[in-house]
Amino acid sequence: MNKPVDPPCRLYLITPPALSDITSFGGDLNRALDAGDVGAVQIRLKDINADAIQRAAEVIVPICQSHDVAVLMNDSAQLALDTGCDGVHVGEDDDSLESARNLLGRDAVIGVSCYNSLDRAMSASDGKNGAGADYVAFGAMYMTMTKIPKVTCPIDVIESWTTATTVPSVAIGGITPDNAPPIIEAGADFIAVIASVWSHPDGPAAGVAAFEDVLKRYR
Repeated sequence: MNKPVDPPCRLYLITPPALSDITSFGGDLNRALDAGDVGAVQIRLKDINADAIQRAAEVIVPICQSHDVAVLMNDSAQLALDTGCDGVHVGEDDDSLESARNLLGRDAVIGVSCYNSLDRAMSASDGKNGAGADYVAFGAMYMTMTKIPKVTCPIDVIESWTTATTVPSVAIGGITPDNAPPIIEAGADFIAVIASVWSHPDGPAAGVAAFEDVLKRYR
């Protein structure tokens, strides 16, 4: 029996970078969200225009909201607003945290990629008058086939962050059910996954269920 983690770690799904059939993906997403505890879904679609992202969001957002799962847009606060998302996730080269907060308001969920930098994470979370990030993301934790990471992030960065603050952290990058335990034990609030769910040989629902088997050991 693994030692419980407080608060319990949850799954954070990120869409594949391309969706060939949004209707089929909607079915996969519905089944995946039924298969285990998912805290958030990020719409992260690359190399397509805003209209195509909006059409995808028209399918994804209602499914997430029907499961009481927060849905976030990657990169663009304006697209998050236009598509009715609960918030936005921004990286180093995207909309600034300040501009996203000004556009979306205090109730929106805003996450910031911090790579392996505790200083960047602290700056992001320290916004004045409640305008800071709602969570910070660290990674890549492991090598990943989804994209070439800017940097790799030692697991002890997660542990240091957990010790220093109560602002939630998301760990991302090459995480599988087999290599997730050290990250969970370090105190990550969420583990973000792409390929381990959407490319699971038995389907996305089986991918979520495999993570659920791991995560429930720490509840």
